[in-house]
Amino acid sequence: MKAVTWHGKRDVRVENVPDPTIKEPDDAIIRITSSGICGSDLHLYEVLGPFMGEGDILGHEPMGVVEETGPEVTHVRPGDRVVIPFNISCGRCHMCDMQLYAQCETTQVREEGMGAALFGYTRLYGQVPGAQAEYLRVPQAQFGPIKVPDGPPDERFVYLSDVLPTAWQAVDWADLPERGTLTVLGLGPIGQMAARIARVLGHRVIGVDLVPERLEMARRHGIEVIDADDADDVPDAVRQTTGGRGPDSVIDAVGMEAHGSPGAKFAQTLTGLLPGNSAAPLMSRVGVDRLAALTTAIETVRRGGTISVIGVYGGMTDPLPMLRMFDKGIALRMGQAHVKKWIGDLLPLVTDDADPLGVMDLATHRLPLADAPRAYEMFQKKQDGAIKILLQPST
Repeated sequence: MKAVTWHGKRDVRVENVPDPTIKEPDDAIIRITSSGICGSDLHLYEVLGPFMGEGDILGHEPMGVVEETGPEVTHVRPGDRVVIPFNISCGRCHMCDMQLYAQCETTQVREEGMGAALFGYTRLYGQVPGAQAEYLRVPQAQFGPIKVPDGPPDERFVYLSDVLPTAWQAVDWADLPERGTLTVLGLGPIGQMAARIARVLGHRVIGVDLVPERLEMARRHGIEVIDADDADDVPDAVRQTTGGRGPDSVIDAVGMEAHGSPGAKFAQTLTGLLPGNSAAPLMSRVGVDRLAALTTAIETVRRGGTISVIGVYGGMTDPLPMLRMFDKGIALRMGQAHVKKWIGDLLPLVTDDADPLGVMDLATHRLPLADAPRAYEMFQKKQDGAIKILLQPST
C-alpha cells in the first residue's frame, strides 16, 4: 500500500510499504477513505523529529471502511463505515472505566513514561503506524472504532477522530458559567471548532489569531475576532471588550510553537539540528516550548477564571509565572482528549443536516494521498489559505 512516511525535518514522502495484517484477536483492518493532517503532525514535521524513526507512517485522524476483524471484535464488521479515535484505548481498564481514555493502562507507553498510545506519533506514544495511508491496522478494535452512518460525505464525520472531541473537551474543561465569555487563542482547526462549540452552547466567544483566512472563517460562524497583528497588547484588547475584567475562561489552542517567543524558537531550532540520539534526551529534560500563548492566556483570563490548554506542549522545564497564576486564582486544565468520552455529545450534532457546528466549512483543501508532501509544506507555511487539509487515498 501507499503511505506517508517520515524521513527527517520537513521531509515526508509517499512510499510503498507492506499492507497491515491482523496480529492480535482484537485488531481490525480499515480501508482509509479520508485522513486529516493535524497541527500536531506539524510538530513531527518541524520540532519533534528526534523522537521519530526513518520511515514511520504519519497520521492520526482517519475514517474509512472495515475490511477485516479479529475474533474479539464484535461491535463492527467488514463493510461498516467507521471513524478511528487518535488515541488507542481498551475500554476496560481502570482509567478507561473513569473515561480517561488518553491514559489507558493497557496501551500506556511505560518505557517512555507516557500515556495511551497514539497512531502515527513518535516512539513517545508507541510508534504505532499511522493513518495517512491506504490501510490501517487498528489495535484494541473491540472498543475504539466509532460506527457512523452511510451516505453523508466523510467531512461530516472524520473530525470525530480528533478535532471535534479535542475541541469539545477544551470547552468542557474551560468550566464556563452559564452564558459566559470565552477567549480562544489560536483559530486553527481546534480553535475554530472550540469557538463554534462554545457559541452553540450559548456562550460569547472572542477568537484571537493573526492569519487573515482564520479570522475570516471565524467571523463566518459568528465569532468575535481580534487580529493579534493589530493589537499592541492582546490581553488589554480582550479586557476592553469585557468591561475591563477579562473573559471567564481562555482556551490555549496554540501550544508549543506560538509566535512571539524568539528565545524558545532558537532553542527549538538548535535542538532540531542535533543528531537524534543527542536531541531526544535533551528535549525530554529541557523546556523547548514557546510560551507566548500560555502567558497571554494567564494575563487575559479574569481573576478566578479557568485556562483550558489543548495546544500541545513538549517542554519539561518551562518557566511559568507562578506568582501571577496564584495571585489571580487561576484554574488550569490540560491534556490529550479522551475521544470516546465526548462522542455521545457530538454525534447528534454531526448527523444533524442543519450542520450546527459547520463541519462542512472547515477543510480548505482535499488532496490525494500522493500530494502529501506538498500538503505538509502548504500547511506548515500557511500557504493558499490552508486551514485544514484532508488526504484522500484513491482506493
